[in-house]
Amino acid sequence: MKKTNLYILLAVCALGVAARSTKLMASDSAMPSCCMAGMTTTMANEVSTNAMADQLTSCPVSGEKLGEMGKPYVFTYKGQEVKLCCANCKKDFDKDPNKFIVKIRAADKK
Repeated sequence: MKKTNLYILLAVCALGVAARSTKLMASDSAMPSCCMAGMTTTMANEVSTNAMADQLTSCPVSGEKLGEMGKPYVFTYKGQEVKLCCANCKKDFDKDPNKFIVKIRAADKK
């Protein structure tokens, strides 16, 4: 590959990264504090079709209404579907998952 083409490719990539960074910084102001730290990577959602459905309409970790900040982060924990407002809440969920599973299952019984 010629140097000129390499420089053009590098410049296009740099502009793409800069545009993505600007978009993330602009959207941070609408996010609650639980979601602001370390929101640089997107985690893949893991959903099992055999999991018990999560009936909550708010994040069991932050209390934020699901969907206000975009698509909820959904995964399965021990056969229970879990919906969080963002991927960063997963860190707090992982510290004491049973505390949040109790909230989810209590909503199922209503």
